[in-house]
Amino acid sequence: MRAPAPAFAADLNGKTIELARATLGGALVEAFDLVGEVSFFVERDAVVDVLRALRDTPGLEYQQLMEIAGVDYPDRGDERFEVVYCLLSLTRNHRIRVHVRADDTRPVPSVTGLWPVAGWLEREVYDMYGVLFSGNADLRRILTDYGFRGHPFRKDFPLSGFVELRYSEEEKRVVYQPVQLAQDMRVFDFTSPWEGAEYVLPGDEKAAVPQAKGAPTPLAADAIVKADAAQSPTAPAKSASETYGKTSERASETVAGKSGADTGEKPSDPDVVPGKGGQNQ
Repeated sequence: MRAPAPAFAADLNGKTIELARATLGGALVEAFDLVGEVSFFVERDAVVDVLRALRDTPGLEYQQLMEIAGVDYPDRGDERFEVVYCLLSLTRNHRIRVHVRADDTRPVPSVTGLWPVAGWLEREVYDMYGVLFSGNADLRRILTDYGFRGHPFRKDFPLSGFVELRYSEEEKRVVYQPVQLAQDMRVFDFTSPWEGAEYVLPGDEKAAVPQAKGAPTPLAADAIVKADAAQSPTAPAKSASETYGKTSERASETVAGKSGADTGEKPSDPDVVPGKGGQNQ
């Protein structure tokens, strides 16, 4: 194998767009081929027929629904959301995306009749964005908690949320209450992290002078040498007679001790052990 996974058949993009335009007709609003990926924008009310045609038409054959994702564009006005269906053709080794514009009042037709797995995926889009799906028999929240207000993936949803939950010792249960951000212990610093703060952060004072030779430091090389020389005590220089004299004494003692230890007789043949009649053992 040339690669651990089969290569994406990008050469099918042009043929796929031509065949989809001929098959979908007026239900297809726009078709794009950007960065090697095919995207279809279709009418909301015709999304079930479009996906059925993409699944069953010979030459298209997108059998598998991989994902249903939501996108929020607050500047678009009424139809600020997009529901994106990611399809995979197992026989043609090709992927496409089908986009449908939506809002939070008019529901999008459910595709659970084509792919039962769409039930869970549509619940995720409803929970995170608030897009409704008509025909989904179990359209409930699936990721957030019971009683959760709002939809977290909307661009206008506050990062801190609307309510917070905690365990109350008085009531012996989890209670919901409005978010309260205490300002006493909060410090706001709007300094750019690229420019650096004017004050010294805790721990930065240790980097002024290197603690040991080779320690990480922002100082230049000449400053490190000066700091190293200032911190290291200078030992007095020794004369050659003192250095070599001690070396000679140690060497003579070693040689003398070694000669005294080797004064015993040695056998001429190392394989002959004394006292054993000259027999090899």
